[in-house]
Amino acid sequence: MHTPQNPPTGHEPTVEPSARVAAPTAAAPDPAAAPDWHGRPFLGQPGPLANLFSVEMWERFSFYGMQAMLVYYMSWTLAEGGLGIDVAVATGIVGAYGGMVYVFCILGGWIADRLLGSERTMFYSAVTIMLGHIALALVPGIPGLALGLILVAVGSGGLKANAANLVGALYSQQDPKRDAGFSIFYMGVNIGALFGPLLTGLARDSWGFHFGFGLAAVGMAIGLVQYALTRKNLPSDVHRIPNPLPRSQYGRWVLIALAAVAVGVVLFLTGIVTVANLADAVVVLAAVAAIGIFAVLLTSKKVTEEERSRVKAFIPLFIGTAVFFALFQQQFTVIALYSENRLDRNLFGWEMPMEWVNSINPIFIIAFAPVFAALWTKLGPRQPGTPVKFGIGIVLIGLAFLLFIPVADVLAVPLLWLALILFVCTMGELLVSPVGLSLSTKVAPRSFPVMMVSLYNLSVALGTALAGSLAGSYSEENEVGYFGVIGAVTVGVGLLMLAIAKPVRRGMRGVL
Repeated sequence: MHTPQNPPTGHEPTVEPSARVAAPTAAAPDPAAAPDWHGRPFLGQPGPLANLFSVEMWERFSFYGMQAMLVYYMSWTLAEGGLGIDVAVATGIVGAYGGMVYVFCILGGWIADRLLGSERTMFYSAVTIMLGHIALALVPGIPGLALGLILVAVGSGGLKANAANLVGALYSQQDPKRDAGFSIFYMGVNIGALFGPLLTGLARDSWGFHFGFGLAAVGMAIGLVQYALTRKNLPSDVHRIPNPLPRSQYGRWVLIALAAVAVGVVLFLTGIVTVANLADAVVVLAAVAAIGIFAVLLTSKKVTEEERSRVKAFIPLFIGTAVFFALFQQQFTVIALYSENRLDRNLFGWEMPMEWVNSINPIFIIAFAPVFAALWTKLGPRQPGTPVKFGIGIVLIGLAFLLFIPVADVLAVPLLWLALILFVCTMGELLVSPVGLSLSTKVAPRSFPVMMVSLYNLSVALGTALAGSLAGSYSEENEVGYFGVIGAVTVGVGLLMLAIAKPVRRGMRGVL
């Protein structure tokens, strides 16, 4: 069994990040070796986990604080401070934007793998996110919305893929503390997700949408400063460029990027892609991109036979993750509308802001993530395999949607009932999301570490965009049919995942 990394004695030579980047073609590290992180341990985990925990907490504060207001900002009338966009179009945009965040993980992963390395890519991504929130706060109308969402989506894509990879770099591949570390990291994500909607919702309720967006920008700035001051403690390997792009190929990739932008512009100008069908377009884009990445990983000569088997075993988990998030991400579309129109939000004579509903799930995460982390640590190699965790999590999210049916005829749904539904969702989330992130770093081929994390995030992109597409079919009049069909189909997918768990586990070649 791997011995956890001890903190440095203080006598190790200090190497600046810029010096480490100077030798990008160094051999890939041994995945069984103990990473050379610096600093004191954090809750029994490598010390730099605290730094990544903190920066991700502030980034999620800004991200979810903004996203909790987004559908209301677009759909409310101009007199109410909104943009007056049709509700169905607004939910589609939310789904498309959320999906593009994860699609841009491909770009962030490619840049990290081939140009900058994980650490520098994450830093520049955080700067981009902050600029996006500033645009939403200061630039009025549709231009501010478009500019802000594009910047936040691009930056969040780069940060998401690389934050997970940086956490994974703190552990050897077989370290039994790995899943527990990801669960603690995920708790930091949800501390930010808890306070973001609470504070930005209050700001929106008191002073308007742009003050709420401004508060999100302040949160991101705090996280960026904190990360800049602590990035030196990360393992030296995070500054390595795993698969450097030869300079002779720079021109070709610039042309590819320009061609991609041109295709997008043409699709919009010709009306093939419109604001109304944007979520559907992102579904297609995510699916095509995922097929392309799977093809690269399965055919590359840099991928060994053992690694190729693990990639194949990841395919059903990719599909299961997409199904899970097609329901889970509806908290920003259908459940947001449900909270505004169907929920009794009266608390002792005061009507709480709708955004506060988005903080219920993080409360449960904060309460139960340590429990799950302790459970996986205690069980060690005896814990359920990843396919079993996924199957149970998918069944739970399906059951959560079925719980909407008993209150379909209730005029004002009690807040506690929605809290129960979100509790069941959370139990499923803890079995899928942090475990999926951890898995993507464990099964990643050594030549494509961040790209594998990007592939996992593409499954979330597919699910998130589907959440926006599905939201167009929801109405208060068809709640039984909507929640019933989606919930039942999802439970069936979860049961299928449990049925194929053993062969999938064998394909992972020793990875839990």
